Amino acid sequence: MTQSHPAEFDLADMTWPPPPYQPPVPPVTDEHGVRHFHGVTYATTPGYRPRLLDVQVPAGEGPFPAVVWIHGGGWLDGDRRYPPPTVPAPLLHGAVLAAGIALVSVDYRHSLEAPFPAQLHDVKAAIRYVRQFAGALGIDPDRIAVWGESAGGHLAALAGLVGPDSADAETLEGAHGVGTGDTGVRAVVDWYGVSDLAALAGQPLPGMPPGGDFPDPYEALLGGTEAERPALARAASPVTYATGSNPPPFLLIHGTGDGLVPYSQSEALAEALAGAGGDVTLRPVEGADHIFLGSTDIPGIVAESVAFLARHLDAKA
Repeated sequence: MTQSHPAEFDLADMTWPPPPYQPPVPPVTDEHGVRHFHGVTYATTPGYRPRLLDVQVPAGEGPFPAVVWIHGGGWLDGDRRYPPPTVPAPLLHGAVLAAGIALVSVDYRHSLEAPFPAQLHDVKAAIRYVRQFAGALGIDPDRIAVWGESAGGHLAALAGLVGPDSADAETLEGAHGVGTGDTGVRAVVDWYGVSDLAALAGQPLPGMPPGGDFPDPYEALLGGTEAERPALARAASPVTYATGSNPPPFLLIHGTGDGLVPYSQSEALAEALAGAGGDVTLRPVEGADHIFLGSTDIPGIVAESVAFLARHLDAKA
């Protein structure tokens, strides 16, 4: 008995080796008219798990602006599907979609899989992928922003600041997935991200599990200590690139009581961006610890972040 092949697996269209990404999967439309593209492979590298992204597109006629959401987890952990436990996913996702913005949530290689700049390569690859397939996804390729928290905030800042004219651009842009194309963004929201790795060298990390089983996140990211790899630490620090010309608008939100990533990290980035003539807003969350623990206004923080994105992406809810 001969088994037929679905049209999407037409053997006549196959090539070898297969491309280092997959086209978007067919979306699922929910009862609110939101289209969901689940588990799209935006990049593959032999020996590593495929990098996946999810896309949620608002109901209605597009194309829509989009924000790429980058999860935290000390570059060692985390999942595209889950914001920090203080920020419910329905709150975050719902606010973005209600503003008429598509949400692209991405995974990236963790630091024990591959040290920096693999994480930035993956974020850049995701942005290229969204632009390459913008038509199929219902996204406007000219209106893309990035938003991250903690390690994801660090990567969002780098994605916004590192471009083709940056120092070491060829090394930092990467060529994964689609491989080539524009990775520029219109705006950056950075929640309590690291901006200067050298300033954190040797700082004790409160809240780490006892014993020696949990790696130092900074050493894991760099593949060694800052003293051993000072050039890489500079290359992995957003402040290194904040003095460049024409940075995108930045919104930095950070708890003043953050015991894991000091508030001074966002102060340093804001100062560097302002010194370069950039449009930057630094919003302290008084007394809040990492992931905004202790804040009583998480909905307000989300709303401020989404309003900033909507303004700079010309979104129309």
